[in-house]
Amino acid sequence: MEQLQKSIPADIDIARNADRRAIESVGAEMGLADIDLELRGTEIAKLTWDAIRRTMDQPAEGNLVLVTAMTPTRRGAGKTVTTVGLGQAFDRLGATSVVAIREPSLGPVFGIKGGAAGGGYSQVLPMEEINLHFTGDIHAVTSAHNLVSAMIDAHRHHGNELDIDPDRVVWPRALDVNDRALREAVVGLGGTASGPPREDGFCITAASELMAVLCLATDVSDLRERVGRIIVAYDTAGAPVTVADLGVAGSVAVQLKDALRPNLVQTIEGTPAFVHGGPFANIATGTNSILADELGLRLGDYLVTEAGFGADLGAEKFVDIVSREGIEPDATVIVATVDALQKHGGLEADESDPMVALRAGFANLDHHVEMLQSMGLPVVVAVNRFPDDTDEEVRTVLDHCEQQDVPAAVSTVHAEGGAGGTDVARLVTEAVESGDADLQRVYDLDASLPEKIRAVATRVYGADDVEFTSAARADIERIESLGLDGLPVCISKTPSSLSDDPEKVGVPEDWTLTVTELSPSAGAGFVVVLTGDVLTMPGLPADPAAAHIDVDEDGSVHGLF
Repeated sequence: MEQLQKSIPADIDIARNADRRAIESVGAEMGLADIDLELRGTEIAKLTWDAIRRTMDQPAEGNLVLVTAMTPTRRGAGKTVTTVGLGQAFDRLGATSVVAIREPSLGPVFGIKGGAAGGGYSQVLPMEEINLHFTGDIHAVTSAHNLVSAMIDAHRHHGNELDIDPDRVVWPRALDVNDRALREAVVGLGGTASGPPREDGFCITAASELMAVLCLATDVSDLRERVGRIIVAYDTAGAPVTVADLGVAGSVAVQLKDALRPNLVQTIEGTPAFVHGGPFANIATGTNSILADELGLRLGDYLVTEAGFGADLGAEKFVDIVSREGIEPDATVIVATVDALQKHGGLEADESDPMVALRAGFANLDHHVEMLQSMGLPVVVAVNRFPDDTDEEVRTVLDHCEQQDVPAAVSTVHAEGGAGGTDVARLVTEAVESGDADLQRVYDLDASLPEKIRAVATRVYGADDVEFTSAARADIERIESLGLDGLPVCISKTPSSLSDDPEKVGVPEDWTLTVTELSPSAGAGFVVVLTGDVLTMPGLPADPAAAHIDVDEDGSVHGLF
């Protein structure tokens, strides 16, 4: 096996030097006419509602390939790069494909992670615009969210007819910037003219329930109905107050109606790509919009999409929440890296031999594979090769997968584009054509909330049991009284471990999942379950990416990654 040595230029340089097609040409490849596209420049378009409705009237004959990962490290697994590269690989094999990924948030772009448009020779273009303001979808969600916040305080200022309890307002304000100082705040200071004071705070826009609603809604009517049932506060008697109660559901839907239409761009090799929506992968679904997926399944042989974090979080939510909206995976790809395998084999903890740690880390990969297989989904392992991975390390991973009878291949799509993903694509094609997919969800909707949570904890995470704090038990009673206990559960857990302790690597044993809080996301249609502290407003690191981004006199951006 030849060791990968290719030196890769910066993502922004690769993107800038790439040959690009007019977006009308990309749309035409999928059967869309020029009139079906609302252009935002030469390389970005939103589909018109006429095109969306006409396409949705067609049968969904494409195959959905869900890209997920083993438990990741800070270095990342490379799911987005793999998703984009796999879409390009299908094209090289003669199949038509569509890629669908989330829109990047400005928080990570200027924070510690950087952009989320893929990388190297497997990225979506135009990378700069996608990572920054793009088509304004995220700004629309921010504005719509803060309209609701303003309405809550205006209502209280003008008599509080709904008897909103100031201590039970559960709708924060939103901003698409990492700013830890805004996690907790006080609003309404400055006397009666500025409104009654109360404690408040901010979440990053990706954590807004409106973002989850946007990604689960299928049309404007569905969007408005979902917006209306969002719970924003409780009155002094404990009854919920919704966006509809505030009389602002229509205005919110107006601000989101254009953001609901998927954005069409292209990969660096010209493969059509929808970049749409960006919900948190912890307190929400962590995947792009249902509408983008539905369109992709009607416009290509393969739709390649991804779910955030490892399979225990992203893929489980896709199976138990997203797929209940009508789309089901035909095959899954688990991205594995030498780095993650060695970490979960204890390399960082005891400085053991790298090969020993690599083999010890197989338990984590195997857990994710078995988890997806138990959900009735065919699995292919993509070994995302980094330049410093040795031939021996990569071969050892492939040999292990062969011994486990799990199809696996090396992916070098970052360095080689679609050509570096054809081996994975062939295996995925075989998995899809086998017809073995038979989706088995982790729980039934008619199970109680504790039963649903326990099913995910034991069957997916590997916990022995679940412990509910007294506050969590009170939350369960309240949600049951509201008649919302029939919803799926969206469990928020650390992505760094299969357990609820980020320091536990590998496959932790003899542990109990502790549930601290539950809250209904009635508009999105699930119950959020917290198992630890969740930061919905991240903070900037000591050396943020924002300190290294600049623009020259001709408008060219530098330092974006």
